[in-house]
Amino acid sequence: MSKLANKVAVVTGGGSGVGKATAALFLSEGAKVVIAGRDAAKLTAVAQELNAGAALVTAPTDVTKPDQCAALIALATTTFGRVDVLVNNAGTNIKDRTLRELTPESWDMMIRTNLDGAFYCTKAVLPQMLERKDGVIVNVVSVAGKRANPLGGAAYVAAKFGMGGLGLVLSNEEKDSGVRVSNVYPGEIDTPILAARPRPVTEEQRSVILKPEDVAEAVLFVAGLPPRVSIPELVIKPTVQMYW
Repeated sequence: MSKLANKVAVVTGGGSGVGKATAALFLSEGAKVVIAGRDAAKLTAVAQELNAGAALVTAPTDVTKPDQCAALIALATTTFGRVDVLVNNAGTNIKDRTLRELTPESWDMMIRTNLDGAFYCTKAVLPQMLERKDGVIVNVVSVAGKRANPLGGAAYVAAKFGMGGLGLVLSNEEKDSGVRVSNVYPGEIDTPILAARPRPVTEEQRSVILKPEDVAEAVLFVAGLPPRVSIPELVIKPTVQMYW
């Protein structure tokens, strides 16, 4: 039986990378999916590529805006009746990422995109999950939210530590409510965000780091477990990447 048969999922950052791969995998496992992102053209292209018909809906959304996050959850609920799984995957980074280079404006953008968006979407979906006493929230964090490596940059690391903390607190707050929260911490992934690296990533390095599909499998794993099982934290990294 499909792991997500008759489930409804919302995936932010669904226009590329891990979000796109997660949407594709969820659809193959029987879910109905709403993908969200700032770029409507990217979302449309993904929908055409995945060719899932009415099972896939696109929702142009800026997760830094609370009202747009609320509208996203409302759209998914109106279209499919409820939201069973929320995947907080939207994220970004910038080239000028050291503390010396950060400005108040770039700091604010990074925190709002990488942390605030997860909070806004979670707040929007939580009431219906609590009412049903069932639901899964998966936060796609980063190993940058477990290990403060300068590679990610100060704002990205701060946001990801915050996102991880948000997920762990909510998981403990709602342990008796039927709502489960999982933080997935990927290491380096071959996604478009690599274009924002201060130093270009070589093809050799791309060949040995995670692919979006690898992280999507981890997201499916934690989302597809029975209600009695919760995975608070899951770290997934390239074999060649150190974790310390």
